[in-house]
Amino acid sequence: MNEHETIAQERTSTRRQSHGWLRHLFLGLISLSMLVPFVWMVLTSFKPFGELDAFNPLPRAWMPGNYATVFQKVPFAHYYFNSLFIAAWVTFLQCLTSAMAAYSFARLRWPGRDTVFTLYLATLMIPGVVTIIPNFTIMVKLHLLDSYLGLILPAAFGAFGTFLLRQFMLTIPRSLDEAAAIDGATHWQIFWEVMMPLARAGLITLGIFTFLGNYGSFFWPLILVKSDAYRTLPIGMMYFDTFYSQQTNLIMAASVMNIIPLIVLFVVSQKFIVKGIQLGAVKG
Repeated sequence: MNEHETIAQERTSTRRQSHGWLRHLFLGLISLSMLVPFVWMVLTSFKPFGELDAFNPLPRAWMPGNYATVFQKVPFAHYYFNSLFIAAWVTFLQCLTSAMAAYSFARLRWPGRDTVFTLYLATLMIPGVVTIIPNFTIMVKLHLLDSYLGLILPAAFGAFGTFLLRQFMLTIPRSLDEAAAIDGATHWQIFWEVMMPLARAGLITLGIFTFLGNYGSFFWPLILVKSDAYRTLPIGMMYFDTFYSQQTNLIMAASVMNIIPLIVLFVVSQKFIVKGIQLGAVKG
């Protein structure tokens, strides 16, 4: 290698390093811009009421008591319980029903299976607002207004979860099903003891998405719930903002406590989300 080629390679390497630094700097600036609202919310939650109109980003007097005041003003702990309870049950039921439907579409052969699956996927094209009135009417007929069951049952089934788990189950070799069937296993045993453990990454991914979506659900609880006993965090936050709209520090403290479980869940389960999406997107 002559001297000119060496110099050219060094220049190319230097140029690539500079471009890499620029990309990282650009992405870092974007990340900081996205963190600014969250940081402002956290800092405001510690400010006393008299400093809300001040321009200073850091509070002169830190008031951690704002968080305790939120629990004194409204039954915030009960709102927490309702949101976690409903989201947990919806997540469990949707993972179970989606896994059973996905197993039927991916591993069983029956007349019209592909047609039914296509129609099943077509429901994803229907906006959720369109089904609000039919679902509400069904809840009225079943006398499930203002109840936990009314908040859980309509969200316990979903075409997206079925599609995700079906794609994931297609990556599992059929030889495992055949070996279990030769050993005398029934379809239920194959589903529960073979498919479910192997589809764990997909189930965790679906569970995370389902929990995040239902934990922050607003419109359905808004029209279904009338009493304070069944209000979830989004509905409780709305009423809290209605009665204490001038106390921004308390609203920000409530907002911080609202999103903390979501942040913890995402940080803990991030690797499962990436793995589940990657494996579910490839057909074996």
